[in-house]
Amino acid sequence: MQSVVAPTKNPDRDKRFKVLDVTMKRNQYRQDALIEVLHKAQEIFGYLEENVLTYIAKELKLPLSRVYGVATFYHLFQLKPKGDRTFVVCLGTACYVKGAKELLEALENNVQLRPGETTPDGEVSLMTARCIGACGIAPAAVFDGRVCGKQLPSEVVATIKNCLPE
Repeated sequence: MQSVVAPTKNPDRDKRFKVLDVTMKRNQYRQDALIEVLHKAQEIFGYLEENVLTYIAKELKLPLSRVYGVATFYHLFQLKPKGDRTFVVCLGTACYVKGAKELLEALENNVQLRPGETTPDGEVSLMTARCIGACGIAPAAVFDGRVCGKQLPSEVVATIKNCLPE
């Protein structure tokens, strides 16, 4: 993350910041409420923009590095807007051993999409997870909330290509 940049939105004029303020006030601006505040911010803004992280750090009197560290540690927080469709490849041990790396390589080579990225049209986001708990059907992926097991590289590429406009 770059050094602190001037916010792109004015917290005084953006009503979403007022909703976020209510959550922080309800938690008495306690630093240990950071995860709850981040969840609320993501719910309000759709993802955690840099200016939102900066605002939270200032209001909770925390270093920006700590807020950013928490936001990047937990898989459910997004620092970029997600696409309309979401694909998650499991990188848990069983999935990795049974071919998860090959699934990601196929997506990168055939769809030019890497984990954490969204297609330029905003249609598809690709993410990874440490484990989705589907070890018995490894390698597994989650397509728009539906768990699919025993995936082959050609299958995941075809699934994503079917979602992309021609």
